Amino acid sequence: MDYKPVIEILDRIINDRTVPRNIREAVERAKNALNGKEEEELKINSAIVALDEISNDPNMPLYTRTQIWNAVTLLEQMRSKAKKKK
Repeated sequence: MDYKPVIEILDRIINDRTVPRNIREAVERAKNALNGKEEEELKINSAIVALDEISNDPNMPLYTRTQIWNAVTLLEQMRSKAKKKK
């Protein structure tokens, strides 16, 4: 599965020094999950969980929260496609 659009969003957040470190670390975990060797659904679910955990962080800039929601939306669409393939 092609995670490129999601990885691009995550990379933008990781490289944005105005985003708090704990949020960048969680986004890095989500990115690493997508680059893992597990099956597609597990990778996607792990990334969604990592992003969901931080999505309500009060220190998160609003534009970053929007980017995370966009990434989660893309991942949920990919998860639906992965389920249909089974």
